[in-house]
Amino acid sequence: MTDTPDTPPQDAPKPPSKREMRSAARLYSVQALFQMEAAGMSVDRVRREFYDHRFGMVTDEGDEYIDGDADLFHQITESAVERQAKIDQMTDRALVAKWPIARIDPTLRALFRAAGAELVAGVAPPKVVITEFVDVAKAFFPEGRESKFVNAVLDHMAREAKPEAF
Repeated sequence: MTDTPDTPPQDAPKPPSKREMRSAARLYSVQALFQMEAAGMSVDRVRREFYDHRFGMVTDEGDEYIDGDADLFHQITESAVERQAKIDQMTDRALVAKWPIARIDPTLRALFRAAGAELVAGVAPPKVVITEFVDVAKAFFPEGRESKFVNAVLDHMAREAKPEAF
C-alpha cells in the first residue's frame, strides 16, 4: 500500500489520546511543582520551560515525551500555587500528626499539591483524580509502597474536598 498525502505512513506513531495527554499533564504538573520548590522558580517561568522544552520533546537518546494537555497543566499549576495553603492544610489533616507535609518527600509534596489542586477546583471526579495520581506515584516510585500511601492520603483529601462524591 502506498501512502497518500492524506494518510500517515503505516509505521508512524499515532498521536496521543486526550486521556494520555491529560495523564501527561498531571505528571508534568508534579514535576513542575517539584522544580518550583527545589529551584525557587516562579510558576510562569517553570510553565514556560515545560511548554518550550518538555511537551512533545525527543531526547538525544530517542526518548519521547508526549504532548500534555496544556490547559490542564496550566490549571493544575495555577490552582496549586493559588491554593497551596489550603491544599497543604488538607494534606496535613490526611497525614499522621507527627508527619506534617513539610517532613515528607518533596516529590510526594508536589504530587499532593497537584492532586489537591484538582480536587479543590473540581477539575475531574475525585475517583479519577485519585487513580491518575496513584499512577503518577507509581511512575516516580515503582516499588509500590508510596502508591498505597498516596492512595490513602488522596482518598482522605478527596472526602474532605468533595464529600458529596462519596
